[in-house]
Amino acid sequence: MASSQQHQNLDCPACATTTPHSLLFCKNGCHILKCTSCGLGRARTVGFDPRSYYTAAYFSGGHADGYSDYFATGDVLRAQFQRELQFVRRHCPSGRLIEIGCAYGFFLQEAKALFDVAGIELSDAAAEHCRRAGLHVLTGAADNENLERLGAADVIVLLDVIEHVSDPFDTLACCLKHLRPNGSIILTTGDFASLAARLAGAHWRLMTPPQHLWFFTVDSFRAWAGRIGMSLESCDHPTKIVPLSLVVYQLGRMLGLQPMVRSGSRIGVPINLFDAMRVVLRKATT
Repeated sequence: MASSQQHQNLDCPACATTTPHSLLFCKNGCHILKCTSCGLGRARTVGFDPRSYYTAAYFSGGHADGYSDYFATGDVLRAQFQRELQFVRRHCPSGRLIEIGCAYGFFLQEAKALFDVAGIELSDAAAEHCRRAGLHVLTGAADNENLERLGAADVIVLLDVIEHVSDPFDTLACCLKHLRPNGSIILTTGDFASLAARLAGAHWRLMTPPQHLWFFTVDSFRAWAGRIGMSLESCDHPTKIVPLSLVVYQLGRMLGLQPMVRSGSRIGVPINLFDAMRVVLRKATT
């Protein structure tokens, strides 16, 4: 384990300046560093290719850090997405909704009765499934080209996605560019400043590089938003309904065991370790 006293100066994308970074530890062959100003964490990886990682296998037990069986947990996921949808509507009652990292489209299917929906998904297999189900989903990254193809949005949603992308604040800047005035970005991700994350360190349940490349704090979002003219409207740590099979599967991974039997796919378990946050960023009206 690396000493937390080791420091190096790096460009922090949240602070938009060079800041001292602490080298916390090494996990899965990746150095984990933290900005001493805003607390943003990052994983330094070598040779990681997201396009080859987020394949159909990621959703069907092919990766220890993925899902045991995404389709089998559909009922539980849809129930959770209904909860997220009600939260979204409190900030944006209707209009154009774009989801970044929409997987197999479960959230978009719930939202399409209330919004004009579209999505972007990196996985070819998942994006194609969405299109076969009648959803307007593009394959690829959330870059200017793809967002331009989808048009302006009133709300852009990223559910447990932003920690996976190689350049998260560039992705958010692209989203901002394609938001209508007073539009919102609503995202969920781990809270690197939480008590659970600080106590668990390298053993934190969300410390899974190179799948998770970035580890956020409220201060990191506030620093970025304030610098580009957005406001951090709210941040909370909601309870989440999680498939029991996913809990068992990930517990096995954390304990170094072989993947366990995929039982409990249709059973939802309410979980809140207060180490996952939901953030609302608001674009100015002019």
